[in-house]
Amino acid sequence: MSKQETIDKALSLFDEGYACSQSVLLAFSKQFNLDEKTAALISSTFGGGMGRLRQKCGAVTGGFMVLGLAFGNTDPKDMDTKLFSYKKVRDLNQSVEEIFGTSNCFELLKKHATEAEVSERKHHEIICRKIVGDVVSELYDMTEQHNSVS
Repeated sequence: MSKQETIDKALSLFDEGYACSQSVLLAFSKQFNLDEKTAALISSTFGGGMGRLRQKCGAVTGGFMVLGLAFGNTDPKDMDTKLFSYKKVRDLNQSVEEIFGTSNCFELLKKHATEAEVSERKHHEIICRKIVGDVVSELYDMTEQHNSVS
């Protein structure tokens, strides 16, 4: 899939009602041969800043899962791969913080939506949808090298 198709898929999934974390992981599941049901289940509890705890943004944690698929380690002694994947996680987080000022769900909502808009779930359209699209865009670029070798 092209970059725009991947972004569009994530946004479509989000618009259907999938959590931000699910929308991000599901947009990349096929390219990593990850069963969509499994991807949806794994990422289902990370929405709303991790189970509505309003901690790390769910789109970002979904992105971390994609980075694990692209760059993660399977050998517990492979420190080079582990540290490289951790750097990718920090890079994605930094990118989100540069764009939005934070990657914390509570702070994002406070900065971009009123309490009334959040209680009416309007924040999805106001800020969350934009973050999902931007995270997927960044992930697409970050995993492009992995995609060309796979």
